[in-house]
Amino acid sequence: MHTVTPWSATAQADIENSEILLEKKIHSSTYQFYNTGDSLWIVAIMPGTGKIAFRAAFAMNSCFEVTNLFEDQDIVIVVLNSRLGNYEVRIEFPSAEAPVLHYTTSFNANIPLLMPFWPRDIIPLTQSGNIANTAGTIHMEQLGSRSGLLFASITKPQTGSFFYFQNLTSLSEYCEATETESKNTVGGSWPEIGFQLPTTDKLPLPAGKAFTISNAYVVFHTEIFDQTTTICEHFLNNLVTVYKLLEQPRIEYHNWPEIAQKVVSDLTTNKGSWTQKLGHPYLNAYLCDYETPPESMVQLAVLAPFKEYEKWGGEKEPICEDLIKGLPEFYDEKINCINRWLPSMVDKLDQSEEQKKEMVMDSWYLHHPLMNLARLALWGDKTSEKLVLDSIEYVIRTAHHFNYEWPVFYNMETLEVIKKETAPGAGGERDVPGAYAHLMLLLFKITKEKRYLNEAEKAAKKLEGLGLNILYQANNTAFAAGALLELYKITNKKLYLDLSYRCLTGLFKNIQLYDCRYGFGKNYTNFFSIFPLNDAPYTAAYEEMEVYAALSEYMVQAEDVEILPALRTLIPEFIKYAVGRIAYYYPAMLPFDMISEEVKTGEVQADLWIPLEDLYNGWEKSGKVGQEVYGAGMAFGVVPRQYIKIGDEFLLFVDYPIIHQSKRGNTVTIKLDGDKELNCNLKIIKIKNSSIKMEVLQDKQTQKPFTANANIHEYKISGRGTVKIQW
Repeated sequence: MHTVTPWSATAQADIENSEILLEKKIHSSTYQFYNTGDSLWIVAIMPGTGKIAFRAAFAMNSCFEVTNLFEDQDIVIVVLNSRLGNYEVRIEFPSAEAPVLHYTTSFNANIPLLMPFWPRDIIPLTQSGNIANTAGTIHMEQLGSRSGLLFASITKPQTGSFFYFQNLTSLSEYCEATETESKNTVGGSWPEIGFQLPTTDKLPLPAGKAFTISNAYVVFHTEIFDQTTTICEHFLNNLVTVYKLLEQPRIEYHNWPEIAQKVVSDLTTNKGSWTQKLGHPYLNAYLCDYETPPESMVQLAVLAPFKEYEKWGGEKEPICEDLIKGLPEFYDEKINCINRWLPSMVDKLDQSEEQKKEMVMDSWYLHHPLMNLARLALWGDKTSEKLVLDSIEYVIRTAHHFNYEWPVFYNMETLEVIKKETAPGAGGERDVPGAYAHLMLLLFKITKEKRYLNEAEKAAKKLEGLGLNILYQANNTAFAAGALLELYKITNKKLYLDLSYRCLTGLFKNIQLYDCRYGFGKNYTNFFSIFPLNDAPYTAAYEEMEVYAALSEYMVQAEDVEILPALRTLIPEFIKYAVGRIAYYYPAMLPFDMISEEVKTGEVQADLWIPLEDLYNGWEKSGKVGQEVYGAGMAFGVVPRQYIKIGDEFLLFVDYPIIHQSKRGNTVTIKLDGDKELNCNLKIIKIKNSSIKMEVLQDKQTQKPFTANANIHEYKISGRGTVKIQW
């Protein structure tokens, strides 16, 4: 039996002893509305008579009087009065295809109120007896500032499953007025689960104004989910169901080619980005951090996207050549592999952190620079090809030593484990087998040697036993998802496709699917942000850029694969919002007062186009970690993926993943493979004055611009289809 609080202990009896205000039958479910005095309950009766109760309004220490009840087809409005204020609850059933309940509650206080407690809004009910005797499994719930969601199955009684989503954008006015946070608001302990309004201890809720205090969507299922693959598929499908019902924020456009030029200029001229050693310039990890030796990951994190940008622009970039020339110095003959730290400067490591010691390797740091070296090799760079081929035997030997299950830290010479787990019982860096598989597939492409494919498969299979807990670091999980998709295409083994879905589920439960419009969060768009780690309190520039790049490639690779339709919605929409959002990592885009005065590493120079590592929403200032030089490749990654050059006269911009592009004569053809019901943005941007007229067709239908002037033509186009631009 579970222990419950007084606010739920009598809830079932209160409901059973109250009269039904209203009953509605929608789809195959019945919804009953009850006023039990201090709560307005919506009881969903599912096929098979299982019941779940949702507390749509709470009167605190008062009692409700129903002053109005309005019903019209799929809408119910209940107006409630109490001694403390007035409530309005709006209930809708917005989906014709799926059983979805949507309720929104507003509260207008009679006097300013501090609220030190608020009960959760979901309890399972029994046919008779006590809710404390129910049982269930919570598959997913909110952590920190991530989406306000909860996905659970009720196993006793065998009721079914439900996906709950609290639209936390709607809570912004409440949080702004009371200086509270919307983080960690959806969760709980069985059987009291769901949303809990943030309690106030600084400022009271003002009187005389209606504030939204709940905006919840619930998707119901009659099945009980207990298999990981099924849980993942339904999670992704449910997320799309709710996503399409949300009012989504407007998309912002940023001139990424212009931003890229500013980044090139600042990298070239600002000495705080560089350290000189052995006649070679090396990028610092953080601006003005001259004490820490150069890192191989840092050089390659900027170099790889910079080479993509160089190819896109058609002009040589001197910084690329400088960075390539310095790479061989990272090769450490003691281990026959490139090292994390520049071997000639390891004496400068201050040992202030576990990894800042000679020969200590953070597992993902071994693989990450080698991935970028392999990409550069595939693009024809011989220096990179030699380094990755000279290093790969060490990497494989290490994989075999750890049986494809990597710890957090180990000694590169002895392979002694220094830190085994991220937390007691949590395992090591769980997604590194996927990153290793990705690296092996890159080597397979370079050499055509099948042993690398075999290595990729052996590592990928290690992910099978991790269930929903693959994600350690979001960018590596994204690379793992792509590698698993490629393995599925090569082998036709469905296991790899299912594992790919698990990786993507880990990513999409780690997002912030709302716009924080309070505190410092209201200064920038943060809808659809992704967090770098499961427990990270902030989003991070470099990890977000790599997730964006990896998921862009995933869509290209998935063109001829029947992936879950939900992914053709979620991935392109993530790309669309990322392109409009990640520019806010540049401090020049932010108000100066939201940038932290105290910085952990190096300095922050707010006028430089070098991104901050850390962006917080809500009331915390950003840039506490530092200004991240290794994130400087962000603009170089965006431009080649979203812009198409047409000579020196035009740029085409699309904010969805471009699956194919081709140019023939005076026609550019692009293919989009997203959701046909959703829209993306196409812009034709004139670089030079030109009187050339352009026509846009999608699936042979002429499109009309919503903006047309001498500099730009803008179109809303469907997320799926073939688009032709001709002139």
